[in-house]
Amino acid sequence: MPQIPLGDIERHFWLTRSVARSMGISFTEAMVQGKVTENDYAEVVTRCRAADCSEKCQHWLATQNCSARTAPEFCVNADLLNRLR
Repeated sequence: MPQIPLGDIERHFWLTRSVARSMGISFTEAMVQGKVTENDYAEVVTRCRAADCSEKCQHWLATQNCSARTAPEFCVNADLLNRLR
């Protein structure tokens, strides 16, 4: 099975965190509350690294002027982020 190249971990960590923050979500608080585990969070970042949408994500983030109600449709982590909201 071919391996999927992963994007830069720091870039995707911050993209993931920024999308969550724009929705009013803190992964730190979600972990403290038991809504996600450290492994869940690592998987979220890894899925983001494997997705080919970082340019779309940066554009989406740049256009957010208030708290987003939902994650962008193209986001590979949209289901989890929307559940945490």
